Amino acid sequence: QNSMVLSAAVFITLIGLIIYLHFVKIDQESLLVIGSLGIQVTSSYASGKESTTFIEMSQVKDVVINEAIHMQKVIYYVCILLQDPGDPQGVSEVVPLFQSSKPRLDCLIEVYKSCQEILEQRMTAPQSS
Repeated sequence: QNSMVLSAAVFITLIGLIIYLHFVKIDQESLLVIGSLGIQVTSSYASGKESTTFIEMSQVKDVVINEAIHMQKVIYYVCILLQDPGDPQGVSEVVPLFQSSKPRLDCLIEVYKSCQEILEQRMTAPQSS
């Protein structure tokens, strides 16, 4: 009877580990910014599964580095500010990036600068109708 309980515990632990690797454990995060199209955010899980989100450039108001205080520690992260359709000056949503990988501030600054260059090119480029 004890071996049956032990076998059930091992089985449940293995199932939990598989679920964790497939749905929770993010192995890699990437960001692709194309000025004329939009921003693609991809998360690759440890199981090999990928999750991709695409944000049209017309929805993007700005990209910023934000900071939060968590457990007596300051955490920096990059956010995409989405434009509010009803209010051109407002922000409808804040989309945080790289939540699992938590890169250092110097890496975030490089990402921020690259995004700002692309956004600036989009603003200065002539609009075609």
